[in-house]
Amino acid sequence: MKSYGRLLAGIVCGLMIVAAGGALAAAPEPWQFGMQAPATPVKEAVESLHNMILVIITAITLFGLVLLVVVVLRFNAKRNPNPSTTSHHTLLEVAWTVVPVLILVAIAIPSFRLLYFQDRAREPDLTLHVTAFQWAWEYAYPDNGDFRFESRMIADADLKPGQIRNLSVDEEIVVPAGKNVRVLTTSRDVIHSFFMPAFGIQKYAIPGR
Repeated sequence: MKSYGRLLAGIVCGLMIVAAGGALAAAPEPWQFGMQAPATPVKEAVESLHNMILVIITAITLFGLVLLVVVVLRFNAKRNPNPSTTSHHTLLEVAWTVVPVLILVAIAIPSFRLLYFQDRAREPDLTLHVTAFQWAWEYAYPDNGDFRFESRMIADADLKPGQIRNLSVDEEIVVPAGKNVRVLTTSRDVIHSFFMPAFGIQKYAIPGR
């Protein structure tokens, strides 16, 4: 996994959501299959973990399907007029206990590593304070005179060519490129989600926290 120092440096580019026609942040596309293209090392790690788990669960599903077919064909009443009296199989019971544990450990290790990788911000050059409220966000720069502004979605009727419905806003975030940015979230009313899919970032904004 790439160094933690690149964590929020990549996020910076995503926060620089520029005006219509030149948007840098990815957006969903019609008939898109799979995740949005990764724009940061964090999202690359998220996609890598997703692909690994997808392989594991696919293998488990196919294995279960094969076992089901074998049981149906081999152990049906027609082929076994006299039912087996077997009550248990020690080796089999150990196997179906140990193997799932090993699979869960194999998933847990990279999962925890990714969680810490996402949350770690080393020596931030800038702090961005995000306050959520219904249908809008307030952004503040406490390190720079606590300058703040509110950002609201552009109504459908006011959308201009190149702007994206439910994503384009009237006031956009601006942060310095190539710097580590720490994002702190909170909320005025209910729980909100500060979510940037292309950057692998999702933080819940919780009232009073």
